Amino acid sequence: MAAAAPTPTSSLVSKPHSFANLPKLHSKFTLPFPRNPQKPNAAAAAAISHRRNLQISNVISSPNKKIQREETFVSRFAPDEPRKGSDVLVEALEREGVTNVFAYPGGASMEIHQALTRSSTIRNVLPRHEQGGIFAAEGYARASGLPGVCIATSGPGATNLVSGLADALLDSIPLVAITGQVPRRMIGTDAFQETPIVEVTRSITKHNYLVLDVEDIPRIVKEAFFLARSGRPGPVLIDIPKDVQQQMVVPNWDQPMRLGSYLSRLPRPPSGVLLEQIVRLISESKKPVLYVGGGCLNSSKELKRFVELTGIPVASTLMGLGSYPCSDEEISLQMLGMHGTVCANYSVDKSDLLLAFGVRFDDRVTGKLEAFASRAKIVHIDIDSAEIGKNKQPHVSICADIKLALDGLNSILEDRSNGGKISLDFSAWRRELKEQKTNFPLTFKTFGDAIPPQYAIQVLDELTGGNAIISTGVGQHQMWSAQFYKYNKPRQWLTSSGLGAMGFGLPAAIGAAVARPDAVVVDIDGDGSFIMNVQELATVRVENLPVKIMILNNQHLGMVVQWEDRFYKANRAHTFLGNPSDESEIFPNMLKFAEACGIPAARVTKKDDLRAAIQKMLDTPGPYLLDVIVPHQEHVLPMIPSGGAFKDVITEGDGRTKY
Repeated sequence: MAAAAPTPTSSLVSKPHSFANLPKLHSKFTLPFPRNPQKPNAAAAAAISHRRNLQISNVISSPNKKIQREETFVSRFAPDEPRKGSDVLVEALEREGVTNVFAYPGGASMEIHQALTRSSTIRNVLPRHEQGGIFAAEGYARASGLPGVCIATSGPGATNLVSGLADALLDSIPLVAITGQVPRRMIGTDAFQETPIVEVTRSITKHNYLVLDVEDIPRIVKEAFFLARSGRPGPVLIDIPKDVQQQMVVPNWDQPMRLGSYLSRLPRPPSGVLLEQIVRLISESKKPVLYVGGGCLNSSKELKRFVELTGIPVASTLMGLGSYPCSDEEISLQMLGMHGTVCANYSVDKSDLLLAFGVRFDDRVTGKLEAFASRAKIVHIDIDSAEIGKNKQPHVSICADIKLALDGLNSILEDRSNGGKISLDFSAWRRELKEQKTNFPLTFKTFGDAIPPQYAIQVLDELTGGNAIISTGVGQHQMWSAQFYKYNKPRQWLTSSGLGAMGFGLPAAIGAAVARPDAVVVDIDGDGSFIMNVQELATVRVENLPVKIMILNNQHLGMVVQWEDRFYKANRAHTFLGNPSDESEIFPNMLKFAEACGIPAARVTKKDDLRAAIQKMLDTPGPYLLDVIVPHQEHVLPMIPSGGAFKDVITEGDGRTKY
C-alpha cells in the first residue's frame, strides 16, 4: 500500500497559524471521541468542550461539503484549570478516541505514566520490552485498522522503538509513538539517557515532532493522528522533554492543524476518464489478473464487487492476504511472488492485463523486473504518487484512494452491464489457471511420524474454520502460514512483511487480542523468532490475554538453512539454534518459559497426536503454548530465487537432497 504522505521529516514546533481557506476534508466515515458512559455532574458538565468529529480522509473534496455533526467530550478539568503538560497529552489521546496504549515507563516518561493513572478511559498494557510494546501497538493497528499507540522513555527506551517504526513505515501501519526526552536545557549536552530520537528516526517515520512549547501539545497530537491514518498510513513520533511534561498550562483545544503542504498533496478523487480507460482495457483483455496488496485491506467490499462484475482472478501480495477470500477456489490464486503459488505467478507471467491495486511492486513479488508481467499492459492504482512508476512503469496510472477508484469502476461496470454495452467472459482463462492449480498444488511430504510444518497449519485452519487472527514471526513458518491458512477477511493476517522483523509474532498477537477480544488469536511462530521477544509471555499472563502460541520448532534458523542448502552446499554457518553439545535435546525448553510465566503448555512430536493437541490448545481458556517439533530439512516451496523469473521457479526438493 502506498500514499501522498510528506517525505519523512521532522518538526520543531512553533506557534500555529490558520488555514481557514484550505478546502475542507471530506470522509465517508468518522471516528467519534469516546463518550463518558456516566451522567456528568454539574462540575463535569461545566467542563464539556464541544468538538467536531475527526475528519479522516484520503482525498480532498470541495469546500461545499457539509461538516459532520458536533460531538462532545467530557474533560476531567474545568475549562480554565491549569494542568501539567502530561495531563494535556493524555487528554489529547482521549480526544482522539484512544482506549489502549502499550507503554513502558522510565525517568523521562514518568510524568506521562502518572497522568495515565489519572485517566479512566485509557488502559495501559505493560510490555516487558519497548520493542514488544511497539510491535504490540502494530498488532493492535493491523487487527483493528485504528492507530496503535506506544510510549517509551528517552535514550535506550526510544531507540528500542526503531525496528517497530521502520516496520510500520514499510507496511503502511498507522502508529503514534510517544517518547520522553531529557529537559530542554539539557538537550545536546550528552545528558544521561539522551538520544536525539527525532534525528535517529527521521527516515523511518512519516513525520516526527520535538515538542518545545507545552501549548502546542493539543495541536501536535491532533496532527500526529491525522498524519498517521490519512493518505498512506504510517508511523508518527512525538518526542516530549520532561520539563514540558511538567509545565502547567490551560490548553487550547481549538488550535487548527498546520498541515497546509501535506493537505495540498493528498490525492483527489480518481478521474472518470481514466476509469473509463481501465474498463475499456478490461473489455479488450483475454487474460487479465488482479494483483492486490495491503492498500486493498480497507476496500475488501468494493474489491469483491469488482470481482463479481468482472470474474477476474485475484493474486495477493503477502500484505494483501484476506482482502479477497482465499477460500474462493474459482477466483483466488492466493499469494504471488518468491514463495507464491505456481498458478498465481503463472497468471502474471501469461497475463495481457495486470491490474495492480494498492501495491508497490516489491522485489519479493517481481523478482527480475524486466521479466515480470512482460506480456501485459499494466494499470497501477495507488494512494502514494511516489510508488507509481518507481519500480515498474504502468501504461495507465491513477493516484487515488483505491476504495474510491473501485467504487468508480464498479459504477461504470454496473451501468454498462445493465445497458448491455459490456459482456465479460474470462472462463477460458480461469480454466487455464485451474489446470495450473491442479498440476502444481501446494503440497508437502510426510516422513514417518514426523510432523510436516505445513500440515500443522493446515490442521489449525480446519479447526478454526479459517476465522482466527494469525500473527507470525519471520522465516519459513511465516511463508507456510501465508500458504496453508486460508484468510477470508481483511485484518486476519498480521506479519512483518517489508522489514521482516523476527520477534514480531508474540507481541503482535498481544495487540490483536487487546483490539479484538472476541477473536481467536494464534501466534504461529518459529523457535528463532519466538525467543527474540519471549519476555512478552509475562504480559500475556498478567493481562490474561487468550493468545494461543503454536511454535513450529525445528531447532534451526529455518529460512537461512534453506538458502544454505540451495546455494551454499548445505554448509551450516551458525544457523543451529539448539545445544551443540547435545543435538538430540530440544533446546531451549519452550515449555519451561511458559511454566515460568504460569501459562499452560504442551509439546507434540508425532503427526498422529497433532490434531488433538491443537484442539486442546484452542479449547483451553486463556493463553496456551504448543511446541510442535518439526524436521529442519523442510523447504518452503514453490520458490523463485532472488532476482529470478517465473521460468526459474523451484517446485521440488528439500534439505535431504544435495544441490
